[in-house]
Amino acid sequence: MITLRIAHRTTYRYRHPVSLNPHRLMLRPRESRDLRLISSEVTITPPATLTWSQDVFGNSVAVATFSNTADTLVIDSVAQLQLADDPWPIFDLEVRAMTYPFRYADDEQTDLGALMFQQYLDPTGRLRDWAWAFVRGVQTDTLALLKDLSAGVSLWIRYQSREDEGVQSPVETLDRGWGSCRDFAVLFVEAARCLGFGARIVSGYLFVAEGLKGSADAGSTHAWAEVYAPGAGWITFDPTNRSVGGQNLVPVAVARDLRQAMPVSGSFVGASDAFLGLSVEVAVTAEA
Repeated sequence: MITLRIAHRTTYRYRHPVSLNPHRLMLRPRESRDLRLISSEVTITPPATLTWSQDVFGNSVAVATFSNTADTLVIDSVAQLQLADDPWPIFDLEVRAMTYPFRYADDEQTDLGALMFQQYLDPTGRLRDWAWAFVRGVQTDTLALLKDLSAGVSLWIRYQSREDEGVQSPVETLDRGWGSCRDFAVLFVEAARCLGFGARIVSGYLFVAEGLKGSADAGSTHAWAEVYAPGAGWITFDPTNRSVGGQNLVPVAVARDLRQAMPVSGSFVGASDAFLGLSVEVAVTAEA
């Protein structure tokens, strides 16, 4: 286990004081067998009332409501946690799922629901054909297929960080040949769904290790994917870095669509030219 400290500051600046509508925050890391949360604190300036809940995926969600106008909004999140540090995880799939194609049990299909269906249009079958090209024969090893698919994303697509919000559709990413970590994750998830897998997007933090993409300074926000495999459960794939397993990854939110897992979202009431800019600072550091 390694102990990490994550400091995440989001700053909004306005030309003059504006009224702040409620803001939705997804900043608290997800606790699991591999992640033990020691502490988590959110501080907001101007002062806000925080109401906590869990969404349909079990993510921790805070809604901040404001009573005063402000020309600056600062949201500080600081978390301390312990993360499993296993570079070579072993995934024990059920016998029926070791070879692709396989069929999920009826209950699994019901529970996976929309996580098995594509969220982006593919009118010409561009993504479908790209995904099926990784299937090597009538039967193939399931884990090998998923690893090939994950590695294939970074072989086909050039990594390029993007400061603008939103995500490219998988077809856009294939056509452009470049994308950010969130574009890589969406492409992988949608391709896995094309092949009949239940898959979901994960948003969180990347702890810097030498050679990893999607990182800056001491750490960064990051996006990756999980695929459900009977017996093993949810298996982590980071197509940006061609890695399998959760080493160096701190999940905050899982979702059907990346738009459901934004760290901070909200709006304001003011003049159309009131917004001056947004800055995000993230530091993920190891503690002794």
